This record gives sequence, C-alpha cells and structure tokens, in this order.
Amino acid sequence: MVNLAVVLPPQPDERWQLAKQIGVTDVVVHTLEIGDGKTSWSYHDLLHLKNWYEDAGLEISVIEGSVPISDRIRLGLDGRDEDIEEFKEFLRDCGRVGIPVVCYDWMVGIRWARTEAHVEARGGSLVTAYSTDRMHREHVEPVVDASREQLWDALEYFLQEVGPVAEEAGVKLGLHPDDPPRESLGGIPRIINSPEAYERVIDCYNSEYNGITFCQGNFAAMGVDLPETIRQFGDRINFVHFRDVEGDADGFVETWHDEGPHDMLAAMQAYEEAIDDDVPMRPDHVPTMAGEDNSNPGYHMNGRLFAIGYMRGLLEQSVQ
Repeated sequence: MVNLAVVLPPQPDERWQLAKQIGVTDVVVHTLEIGDGKTSWSYHDLLHLKNWYEDAGLEISVIEGSVPISDRIRLGLDGRDEDIEEFKEFLRDCGRVGIPVVCYDWMVGIRWARTEAHVEARGGSLVTAYSTDRMHREHVEPVVDASREQLWDALEYFLQEVGPVAEEAGVKLGLHPDDPPRESLGGIPRIINSPEAYERVIDCYNSEYNGITFCQGNFAAMGVDLPETIRQFGDRINFVHFRDVEGDADGFVETWHDEGPHDMLAAMQAYEEAIDDDVPMRPDHVPTMAGEDNSNPGYHMNGRLFAIGYMRGLLEQSVQ
C-alpha cells in the first residue's frame, strides 16, 4: 500500500500545519525546499531534523535530491571511492535515526530540465514544460564528456558498493528516472530512461533495498502503459512521485493531476495491488495557483493541497 506524503521545508512554518490539517504526516525532505543546495549531512544534522519534525507530529519518510552523490561517483572518476564512503556513512546515519528511504538520480551535468516555467493552465494557473527544440537552440559542446557505458559501469560499481550498506542500515534506495527520459540531454548521455534500463539496474544488485522511485510523469513520457509498468516493478517501487504530463520525452507540459491524459485511478489501483510494503507517495510538480508568486515552479503549497485531496479520493476508490 502507499502512504501519502508531502515535501515540507526543514524550518517550521504554516506548511507544517497545513499538512497535518489535511491528514498527512509523512514528510519528504527535498533540496528544493532546503533552498541552499545542501547535500552533506552529519548524523547530528539528521537527528536534529528528525527530532524537530517528530516534535511537531511529523515523520521523515524520504530524503531526496539532498543526497551526497557527486558526478565523480556517476562518472567513475578519481576520488569516487572517497565520495562513496561519504554516501555509505550517510546511509548508516539515516538508518540510525530511522529514515527509511533515500531517493537519488544518475543525471550527470544537467539535472532535471524544464524550458518553460510560466505555461498557463486551468484558470490561469502556471505549470512547467520541456521542449527539445527550445533546449537545443544552438549547438554547444557538452559540459561533460562521458559515454553511456561509462555511466553504466559507474552505476553498477556504486550499487555493488552501497547495496550491502543499505541492507545493513535498513534504508531503501529509490533511483529516480532521468527527467526528461531522453537518450541524451545537452549532448550528455542519459541511461535511466526506460523500463529495460530499470531491469538492468535491478539486476546490478538483487535486493529490495535496490529499488525505484516511480516518477509517474517520467514513465508517462517514456510512452509506457502506466498500470502495467507499475505492476511490473511493484515489489521494487520504494517511492512514488504522483503526477501526469501531456506529451513525450521530446516535449511535454505538466498537467493538473485530475486533467492529464492518463488514467490516474487505474494507476492508483495498480500501486495498491502491486505494492506490499508501506511506500511513500507524494504529489509532484503541482501547478502554481492564484496568490502564489511562482518563485519555486512546481513546488508551491496550494497545488499540493489539491493533489493530496485528489489522491486520497483515488485511494478510496481503488479499494472499493
């Protein structure tokens, strides 16, 4: 089954109270809410954060984005072993304080990419979009020189190193798809862009602790059958980003959760049927609504409140 969760800032404000008022107490800690690009955590940093949330009746379910994985690790460069040791200690510390899931990605050089942040949607709300034509207006040299097999070799090495530590710590890993899920972006290869790629990831280290962040919008942009793919990976889905897009990996626009082209009830039913353990699920890339300044596109609070209500309704329907 899935547990509804929401991204909340590390400092108490009205969003903490709003989350509890809508009945959500599972928290996702995310770089976009921390605001300073933090990726280095000591045990005491994590314990402080854990205690602060717990005192407010909230529980950290996932740390994502804000994790110590460098491009030296992703590219297999000199110094990666020292960086991997830092990540191992981070996993051990997450286990010590009881943080059960870490979400990470394998996007080198350019992370998640959007070319527009002010696309008008329902009622004048604003959503983000991606266009390959706008992304590649001029030919420029890639900012990173890498090959596809180099990235795969580095990922396989990483999983062999950190998998046993994740198991020992009791912390599940969830690898996020490339966003957008293209073969390359800005001339830099991307490898986590298909169900076949995820099968290879799972084969790298066969453990429930080596799993998937099922970012539904990215899988939709891959052109897959969402319910079928959810069932395919059910026991390896450790975290869910619930969202929808219209378009494909070459060009798409984020949609309201209830207005996209995919059957969201069928997706929710597939999660409930395929997932045995409690898995956190958060709304992702919500519209910016009236009264919000769009300074953090996709991550303002009003759209999350709407999405959680919609998701709760889908959950109730899926178990009838």
